[in-house]
Amino acid sequence: MKDFFAHETAVIDNNCSIGKDTKIWHFSHIMSNCVIGEQCNIGQNVVVSSQVILGKNVKVQNNVSIYTGVICEDDVFLGPSMVFTNVINPRSAIKRKNEYQKTLVKKGASIGANATIVCGNTIGEFAFIGAGAVVTKEVLPYALVVGNPSKQIGWVGEFGHRLAFNENGIATCKESHQKYQLKNNSVIKL
Repeated sequence: MKDFFAHETAVIDNNCSIGKDTKIWHFSHIMSNCVIGEQCNIGQNVVVSSQVILGKNVKVQNNVSIYTGVICEDDVFLGPSMVFTNVINPRSAIKRKNEYQKTLVKKGASIGANATIVCGNTIGEFAFIGAGAVVTKEVLPYALVVGNPSKQIGWVGEFGHRLAFNENGIATCKESHQKYQLKNNSVIKL
C-alpha cells in the first residue's frame, strides 16, 4: 500500500521512490529512478525526470519540468512554469546525454515563476530567485537575484524578507527576529 497521494491522471513509472505524505497532482509524470522526499507537493503538469532528487517538503508548482541532473534539498520552492536546463548547447540532431550537467538547489531556496536556471550552477541556501530571472551563474546563500541575466540586488532571510544591514553588518528579520551578519560578501545567520 502506498503512503502518498497521486491523482488518477498522474503517471508514475516503476522504480521511483516517493516519500510519505507526498501529493502528486493532475497530469504529472514521475519517471523511473527518481527520488521524491516526504511531504512534497508536485503540482499539475509537472515532469520529474529520471535521477532527479527532491528532498523533504519540496513544493513544485504547476508546469515545471525537473530534468536529470537536478537535486533540490529540503524545503525548496519551485514557482509556476520555472525551467531547469541540463545541457549547455542542446541540438536536436546531436545526442548529448553524456553531457548533462548537475544543478543543485540548496535547502530553503525559492525560485520564482517563469525563472530559468541554466545547468551547472548551485543556488545557495535560502536564496531567492525573482520571477522571470535567468540564472547563468552560481547564486550565494541568502542572495536575492532578479533580471536577465540575473544580478544580485540584495539579501533575504530564511522567511524570504529583504535584509537591511546596519553599519556593523547586522540585520534583524522583522518577522522572525532572526539576526544575520554580512561579512566578506556572504551572510551568516547568527
